[in-house]
Amino acid sequence: MFDLGCQNRVCFQNEILSGLTVALALVPEAVAFAFVAGVDPLVGLYAAFMVGLLAAIFGGRPGMISGATGAMAVVMVALVAEHGVEFLFAAVVLTGLIQILAGILRLGKYIRIVPHPVMLGFVNGLAIVIFLAQIPHFQIPGSNGEWLAGQDLMIFGGLIVLTISIIYFLPKLTTAFPSALAAIIVVSLLVIGLDVNTNTVGDLASIKGGFPTFHLPEVAFNLETLKIILPYSIILAAVGLIESLLTMSLIDDLTGTRGRGNRECIGQGIANSVTGLFGGMGGCAMIGQSMINVNSGGHQRLSGIAAALFLLMFIMFASDLIEIIPMAALVGVMFIVVFGTFEWSSLRIIGKIPKTDAFVLILVSAVTVFTDLAIAVVVGVIVSALFFAWEHASHINVKSYDDEDGSRVYELNGPLFFGSVKNFLDLFNPADDPDDVIIEFQNSRVADHSAIEAIDNLAEKYIKAGKKLHLRHLSPECAVLLTKAGDLVEVNVMEDPTYHVADDQLA
Repeated sequence: MFDLGCQNRVCFQNEILSGLTVALALVPEAVAFAFVAGVDPLVGLYAAFMVGLLAAIFGGRPGMISGATGAMAVVMVALVAEHGVEFLFAAVVLTGLIQILAGILRLGKYIRIVPHPVMLGFVNGLAIVIFLAQIPHFQIPGSNGEWLAGQDLMIFGGLIVLTISIIYFLPKLTTAFPSALAAIIVVSLLVIGLDVNTNTVGDLASIKGGFPTFHLPEVAFNLETLKIILPYSIILAAVGLIESLLTMSLIDDLTGTRGRGNRECIGQGIANSVTGLFGGMGGCAMIGQSMINVNSGGHQRLSGIAAALFLLMFIMFASDLIEIIPMAALVGVMFIVVFGTFEWSSLRIIGKIPKTDAFVLILVSAVTVFTDLAIAVVVGVIVSALFFAWEHASHINVKSYDDEDGSRVYELNGPLFFGSVKNFLDLFNPADDPDDVIIEFQNSRVADHSAIEAIDNLAEKYIKAGKKLHLRHLSPECAVLLTKAGDLVEVNVMEDPTYHVADDQLA
């Protein structure tokens, strides 16, 4: 079913230590996202364990870390507030089933249509979101938003700087031990040894709990319940898959390998369906923790499995130890993640790339920050497509000449689709043409029904003008759809193209 990916002791050591580092960073994230969703912290922690374990086993991207995420948490808020946590569990189960179906239908491949500027915007936006998520840790716990000041702020900031310094400089001395884990241990020991008064994980919430138990959602299994949870489940499934597949693409680039998108859809679906049946809030791939894992040397499934199992051990047996970890150490780790996630090269090239690409990059970053990832990616893809259509609409042109028989020949060049039909029709003037006209489509491709209608309308104009018109080298499908042109279309089986036109009449 799966391969741990390690063949020697060094690999096992790197994967296990990397998993431990990730598990430590998962705790405050899972607790924070549980608060965002309006559920008990253990619901977030169980989700981080279950989703992380099952996605690592069944998913399509070794080395990628999954768990409870903010992108999905913000979708859950309204459902929990209006109907309660049991409806959330039911929605998460249905979310997983939808994701499994997406994988079976092989929809994961469509992540390839996401343009590169959208990817850059997604990465930059998510880096900003991760950075902003660390800001509340500069507040005094339980003070309703009062900020740290004076000595407390200096201590907190100093510990963050120390954490960042260890992560940055330790790899220059040795790579035998994950620098992020070393930083967490050193800063924790320093705080404990010197009895430094600073925020800790325990200030967020208690993480002590038992092994997650099977829990069938306590909802009525009828159409009324389905009407309530289905809209949320569809949105959760879309958000989870978009974030997971985009994170997979990023890890692919970092590691020089390629994940399997459809398998990842199925893996995420299995993880969410099972999590919903064990009292978890569901989740998806986490770009921050995935970056920590890869940078710490975790490139195989073992690191994700280890992270999930360590997290379960923390919940069941080591909650007291984890709760004394300074938040400054974890914030420092996440700041390093922010720095590594943000595509700084995009700032350098933004003035050199086409203005439309620069606009899409900035737009996706902004929408990611102010709304959520799924909306940002959809908006980015739509805007990119519209820019593409607008740009290629002007590429259509004709070369006209009179042949030896006295016929006017128009050689059409460029794609004919909804965006270019206006320019296409403006290229011809039936009233000024001779009695015999030939329109040559050999260097043009008819893309959609709008193009078919434009050709048909042009043919009708020539017919009304009493001119003889020949339409050459149109595909057989075009000939079928051209109702007004009739036998004006000259079909040559040996020469005519065989491309297909997207049209409901042919479906």
